[in-house]
Amino acid sequence: MNRRNFLSTSLATSSIPFIVKKKNLSEDKKIRLGFIGVGLRGRTHLQQALYRSDVEIPAICDIDPNSIAEANKIFQKFGKKEPIAYMKGERDFENYVKREDLDGIIISTPWEWHVPMAVAAMKAGKYAGVEVSATVTLQESWDLVDTYEKTGSHCMILENVCYRRDIMSVLNMVRKNMFGEMLYGHCGYQHDLRFVKLNDGKSAYGKGVEFGEKGFSEARWRTQHSVDRNGDLYPTHGLGPVAHWMDINRGNKFDFLTSIATKSRGMHNYIVENGGKDHPNAKVNFKCGDIVTTTIQCANGENIVIIHDTNSPRPYSLGFRAQGTKGIWMNDGNQIYLEGVSKKHDAWEPFADYQKQYDHPLWKRFEQDAVNAGHGGMDFFVLRAFIESVKNKVAPPIDVYDAAAWSAISPLSELSIARGSSPVEIPDFTRGKWKTNKPIFGLNDNY
Repeated sequence: MNRRNFLSTSLATSSIPFIVKKKNLSEDKKIRLGFIGVGLRGRTHLQQALYRSDVEIPAICDIDPNSIAEANKIFQKFGKKEPIAYMKGERDFENYVKREDLDGIIISTPWEWHVPMAVAAMKAGKYAGVEVSATVTLQESWDLVDTYEKTGSHCMILENVCYRRDIMSVLNMVRKNMFGEMLYGHCGYQHDLRFVKLNDGKSAYGKGVEFGEKGFSEARWRTQHSVDRNGDLYPTHGLGPVAHWMDINRGNKFDFLTSIATKSRGMHNYIVENGGKDHPNAKVNFKCGDIVTTTIQCANGENIVIIHDTNSPRPYSLGFRAQGTKGIWMNDGNQIYLEGVSKKHDAWEPFADYQKQYDHPLWKRFEQDAVNAGHGGMDFFVLRAFIESVKNKVAPPIDVYDAAAWSAISPLSELSIARGSSPVEIPDFTRGKWKTNKPIFGLNDNY
């Protein structure tokens, strides 16, 4: 499901299929789950949690009364008691996390609130599940790591694309050495989001050109990042899956990056075309280049290229490419070539047959449970991983070090561009533990 369809489905809550699923999960133990932020994204997680009989939701938190009201409609459709609502100002989350009847907390709020809320939850002894990107600044990445290491409370970045079916098939093939020794990964977030960032203040669609207080949903806060910052503002959808292919933080690490940015034209042109050249927002100077390209050098010799492209007219693509000494897979075109395996020398093959053959065991096991989940089923798997980690009191498969390293690419890309695209060192958030850490993602029956 692309973002446009996702927003449509989320807004039209009456059209969501509320189907109570059969009991086929490890439901002998219940957990109490909390939610900070029940806007469009938060409510998709909320709905998935309500499908499960092993989850109780005693209270939710959001400063927007309308979001609370829409969340309560979901509880009603599931025949559940409405939760207690925390909504007394932007710091009420500090009271919320102290509740003794919460084991884990899902955070789906504007980016700048992710770390303050996650840190508060961790200090209160709760598991924190943080939407992407987890951090905005380099210091925030260290804050997450330091809080975990001081408290022992886990933090998981809820990067759902890591669970995309084709991505997990490729991961399966990488681990079976089908691509040989990995050399290169290509990825990005290439998605026309002008309609999200500039909105009429009434819905997720239309030709509105407002943002900030006059905008709707993400336009109220996300657009300001494009005004203030020039860098890769949203790296983790692409980088997370590639990091797993490259064993980042688990036998490998990011060393340094360089970033370049094009001129900024897309947002301004959209405003002029839909609001007129005299609209006040036509005078706004958007700093973020329309296309930002970041190249990462890894400790084991691999390169990763990330593209950020959200302000231009273009079809959606995360632009994945996995390449090793024995072959290559490309997301665009869904094609593959494996030396000595492909039927013709130097000719592409469709990936479909390989995806079926190397389908990840998690997808084989839970395909039917993911049918009603957002983003093509990915949302089921990422929330399930968080819940199972909480239930079993173990580290999540995408941990605080991943959250810190993947998200840090954003401020570091800004720094590189500001310095004339010079190389910038990427900190080792594991403090050396990457040398002995073993891969865990997708190697457990539960996550």
